[in-house]
Amino acid sequence: MSTGNFGAIASEVKPKSMIRAKQWSDDIENLYRFQTAGYRDEWEYRHVMQVEKADRWPETGFVKKLQRKDNTFYYFNRQRECEEKEVHKVKVYAY
Repeated sequence: MSTGNFGAIASEVKPKSMIRAKQWSDDIENLYRFQTAGYRDEWEYRHVMQVEKADRWPETGFVKKLQRKDNTFYYFNRQRECEEKEVHKVKVYAY
């Protein structure tokens, strides 16, 4: 597949529903990191950037580094970054 096809595939797959996170968890932490970098979730990141998986911290499993669509990078700490006051802003998509 060409680069253009991956972008088309990612944009064609639309979530069926969306809810807001109510409490923090490891999954919510990772969604927060993907959404901070401009992606809905890991699925969209993998398809847009054409990678198998995102770089993760081995100790915690949290996302370590993400490349944005404009080719800049976000680097994240090993520990929690999504503060309690930010949890309700995280969107959880169902496909």
